Amino acid sequence: MLDWDDLRFFLSLARHGSLSAAAKDLHVALSTVGRRLGSLEAALGVRLLNRTPDGYQTTLAGQEVLEQSIRLEAVALLLERSVSGRDTTLAGLVRVTCAETVAAHILAPALAALHDAHPDIMLELIPNPRELSLAMREADISVRLKRPEQHDLVVRRIGTLAFGLYASTAYLERHGPVEFVSGMLGHHCITQQEDVQDATQAAWLGDLMPQARIAIQTTSHEAAVVAAVHGAGLACLACFRAALEPTLRRIMPPSAVPSAGIWLVVHSDSRRTPRIRVVLSLITEHVRAMRTLLDPVADGLG
Repeated sequence: MLDWDDLRFFLSLARHGSLSAAAKDLHVALSTVGRRLGSLEAALGVRLLNRTPDGYQTTLAGQEVLEQSIRLEAVALLLERSVSGRDTTLAGLVRVTCAETVAAHILAPALAALHDAHPDIMLELIPNPRELSLAMREADISVRLKRPEQHDLVVRRIGTLAFGLYASTAYLERHGPVEFVSGMLGHHCITQQEDVQDATQAAWLGDLMPQARIAIQTTSHEAAVVAAVHGAGLACLACFRAALEPTLRRIMPPSAVPSAGIWLVVHSDSRRTPRIRVVLSLITEHVRAMRTLLDPVADGLG
């Protein structure tokens, strides 16, 4: 008889294309993923995935099973959300995803206080530059710095994150004062592709410094902060995070760095679940209480 749980392993492997990525997604060993795939293929009597230099690819039979499995998964997730939405106890797991810097410096201090008031709620804080799917139950709550467009999500703006241009004292001593001429030729910059920043801040920095040499490119805002502290170059950083580093100096460019909205996101099917509502309220209150730190320009402090 077909073990329906094997389909979950097949789906992950088909989506991610490698045993290691699927094992990480499912929080199991690599051998477990391979064993469950073999079990499913033996039960169906057909090969579902071929291993290629570019990763695992579905066969014709595998593509048909994949399409059917996605439909079954959608039904199962809908049922799970419907049942969990009727949960009336302040207990259970709540998974919150966000960027690394937001997790460490904004959410972790707030969520740490939750345990005293609600000891039966267990929190999983997931720092991830990738936007985890709330519809696929990869997380229950997301704190994002760009507004999602999916129709099945409830989205609320709870704050603003200001950015500034920074360099270390050591960098400025080596390269001299920053003058915004000649496309910043002779200067170095640290660029970010994801995490805290989005395309808005990256485009702004590219327009400001078109001739600057890229010293480091990273998807981690924390890595950009550390690189700037150690003199790698100029970086567009969240003001509240840069303020924690005494060796960083803010540089005032001819145009303001675009800010980012702080968006609190939850799936429409689970927003009324009591334990999720408690966490949503806590995050909202904490971010609003940090307003003068997160957006000092709006409060006349920048």
